[in-house]
Parts: sequence; C-alpha cells; structure tokens
Amino acid sequence: MNSIARISQSFRGIRLKMYKISKYRSFNLHSKKMHSGSKDFINDLPDALLCYILSYLTTKEAASTSLLSRRWRYLLAFLPNLEFDDSIFLHPDKRVKTPLHEVGFVGFVPWTSNKRMKLSTSFTDFVDRILDLQGNYHLHKFSLKMVRRYDYVDPDCVIHWIHKVLVRGVSDLQLVMDLKDVKPVPARIFFSQTLVRLVMNIRDGPAIDVADVHLPKLKTLHLESVMFKEEHIGFSKLLSGCHVLEELVLGRIWSCVWTSCTVSVATLKRLTSCCKNLRLWGIHKTSNIMSFDIPNLVYLEYAEVIADKYLKVNFDSLVEAKIDIWMTDRQLKEVRVRDNESSTELEDQFVQGDEKNNMVGNATDFIVGISNVRVLYLSADSLEVLTYCCKPIPIFNNLTHLTIKSNPKIGWESLPKLLQNSPNLETLVFQGLLYKATEKKDVATCLSSSPVKVIEIFFSGEQIEKQMEVVKHFLETMPHLEQLVLYYDSSFDGDVKVSWQLQMLTRVASPRCKVQLIPIASALSVSYTVPTSVSTK
Repeated sequence: MNSIARISQSFRGIRLKMYKISKYRSFNLHSKKMHSGSKDFINDLPDALLCYILSYLTTKEAASTSLLSRRWRYLLAFLPNLEFDDSIFLHPDKRVKTPLHEVGFVGFVPWTSNKRMKLSTSFTDFVDRILDLQGNYHLHKFSLKMVRRYDYVDPDCVIHWIHKVLVRGVSDLQLVMDLKDVKPVPARIFFSQTLVRLVMNIRDGPAIDVADVHLPKLKTLHLESVMFKEEHIGFSKLLSGCHVLEELVLGRIWSCVWTSCTVSVATLKRLTSCCKNLRLWGIHKTSNIMSFDIPNLVYLEYAEVIADKYLKVNFDSLVEAKIDIWMTDRQLKEVRVRDNESSTELEDQFVQGDEKNNMVGNATDFIVGISNVRVLYLSADSLEVLTYCCKPIPIFNNLTHLTIKSNPKIGWESLPKLLQNSPNLETLVFQGLLYKATEKKDVATCLSSSPVKVIEIFFSGEQIEKQMEVVKHFLETMPHLEQLVLYYDSSFDGDVKVSWQLQMLTRVASPRCKVQLIPIASALSVSYTVPTSVSTK
C-alpha cells in the first residue's frame, strides 16, 4: 500500500484524535504535560498533511489546537479554508470575555470552572485575530454565517472581512447573514478574477446595487433571500458577467414580483429556482414575462407561480426536471367556480382536445419547453396547471420516468392525456394515490393503454382501502406492467386487515408482473434499485 493510500485509510482516526485533543475539557492552559502517545503520533505527520486535516474542522476547532504548541499556531496561519459561524455562542449569558493577550491564544479559550465550557472573546475579535494571523496568505474558502445575533457585529467589520478575503484571492465565498443593519454588499464582490463559487444569503439586508460585473471563473452562484435594487435589470447584469457559470440556485429572490425575469446563460447546466416560501407567506403575484435561454441545461428544479407570458423557453439539452408550478389566487378562484359548475364538461373537453376554451392562464410555452425531458417530477399543483393552463399537452417523446405527487384536493384530469402523450414511458411513480375524483369516471382507467412497465407507489397513511382499489385496478388492467413496488408504512404490519390486503395484491397480479412490498423505513436505508423477484418484507 502506497503512502497516499495509508494516509487516506487512517485519516478519520487522525481527525478524531485531533478533535478530542482540542476539545479535552480538563486541559490545563499552564500545563505542558500531554499524553505522549497522542502527541508523538500526530506530531510525526508533515505540516502539509496537518493543514489538510485541519481544513476539515471548523475554524473554531482548528484554532483550539493552537494551544498544543507553537507549531500548531504556525499551522493555523496557513489554513486554506476558514469557516466562521456565530452559532457557537450557545450560551451568550455565560461567556467570559478575557483579554486575549493574557492567555496567548487567538480566541475561544476553553475554561473548566463550574464545569461549563465558556468562551473567551467576541465573535468579531475571533474573526479579526484569525485573519490578522494569516496575513495575505492565499485563501481557498471563506464562509461567514451570522444568524444567531448573540453578539453585535459592526457592519463595517463585515465589509472589511469581505474585502480582505477577496484581496487574498478566495475562490469559494459563502455569506449567510441575518443582520438588518448590515451595509450593502461591496461592489468588489462582483469583480473578482478568482471566485469560482459564490453563495449569498442576506436575509433582511439592503437591496444589492449591481454595477460592473466581471466573474470570469465563477461556476456556481447561489442566491438566497437576495434583493436587487434594479430588480430584473440588476439580476440580468449579474448573469451577464458570469461567462462560465454552470450552476445557478435561486431562492426567494422575489423574481415572482418583478415585471420580467430573464435567465440567459449559454454555459449553465443546472438551475434551481424556488419561491415556495413566498407562497406560504400569501404572496401569489405572477411575473409578467419570463424568459429562459439555456441551451445546455441538463437539470431543472423549478417551483414558481406561473407567469403571464413565457417569451422564450430554450431547454434543448434537458434531461431531468422537477416542476412545481401553481396558479395565482385569481386563477384558482375561477377554477373553483368552474369545478362547482361541472367537472363532467371539463373531462369532455380534454377527451375532445378542446382544452383551450377551459384555460384560465397560459403555461403552454413553458411545458412545451421541457417536453424533451427524460426524467420528470410533477407536483399536484403542476397537474392542475396542465389541466387549466396548457392548451394542448405536448408530446413527451423522450420521457421514460415520471413521478406524480398526489393531493386529495386536486384532480387528475390532465393525467390521461399526459400518459397518452408519453409513448416511451417505462417507470411511473406515485407519491400517494389520493386525488380529487371526477364525477364521470375513475381517471385511473387511463393506464390501461399505457406502455408503463414499472409502477412504484408510496402509500399515504389515510384511506388505505381507496388506495388499495386503485392499485388493484392497475394490476388488472395494465397489460404491459412487469413490476409493481409498494412502499408502505411499517405500522401497517400491526394491522391484520391491511397486511392481508397487501398480501392479496400479489395474487391479483398476472404471472408476468412481479410485486414487491417494502416498508418505507427500509426503502430509505437501502438502494433505490428495485429487485426483480417477487418478495415481501
């Protein structure tokens, strides 16, 4: 075994020993006695390897090792990764503020009086001391999290820290802050030759004023709770300066209240955009115009209210999509009125291809834009959008794996047409089987002509008999079905009736269809790959 392999094999043990030493509660600051075995074992390692190991600890833990000897303090000055998190102040009323020069330590000296670990300095002092100790040494990663607000942090200090690490050529910058009085993010952050990954989560902070943007190496951009001073204009400016961007994550950037929003990045491969929390807060306003020009995108996760108009939707290379789109309050009210009038008429419109007359919004261009996808997840709300906001449902020629999330309050009116327009679908997954039934017929009959070979079902805990009937119908009417996998709550094992019904399903299936019953708890702990043999667990 070569030296690299031996180092890799013993890495976890080394890290654990170092952590135990740095956290040893009975350690005496003025004592030079240590366990010689542990000391020799660790001190025999080269500086480069020790720095590598320290980089996997939090900065607070790594700083604690500076108590061991001067060598450790020297190593701390060359750490490539720094992670500062104010959540270490778990007991702010108990911390002890001891002048740092009295103990000869960069911060967070462990004391054992009253059998309680106490902290020696403020969060601001600790960050300052570490950055000063490192000087201008090259920095790979800098993570700053300030969400607990146990200690006041001067906004000027935050700006100074950001400037300092940018000058040092940081490539991975993470800022998670919940400070209402923090100053605007410095424009310097968007003009960096070295940034490869940028994460910004600035809750309750001021809007960002985007001016010149030059991020030639940035590949990952994560924006959470960030507001732009010029809204869509500022957002577009930011993207225009990211010429090699591959992953974009957007969360609560309020794009749903902008007049328009455009995502146009030729190099982008992964896009995640979520405004789900805004919906929970009662904000349902829709953007007037949405535009996507991302020809090389392979993965899309999209949770937004539908827009008034989709000017352009270019997802030519899309492989997998998780879609959760929903209607506005006005559209939902109109839908509920129609539902009360006649659900039979609605079904007839879908059968006859007259969906356009039933539309209350228009997401057709967006749905057409994702129709070349291979793996698709649709929420219950998305199915409802297909019903009321898509004029015809497009052909999904490449779709082989479809997951449907069910909701007892939302119907499956659009599901028959979706399955009919998925000629190469092989695997169908239902997350629950409870849906709002229509008056005319059971919509589950649409599966009788489906090419689906594998169905996976996650039972919900309510109305078990109703769900059993749907499963039984699948087994009796789907000629191409080869495998049925049922994930059920392990509490069902104690219910004799339910257990018997589950076992009976294996007898209803045709000889060519293999049925497998798996407790959900077991499914979470094993591989997702489904065995091909008939079995029960």
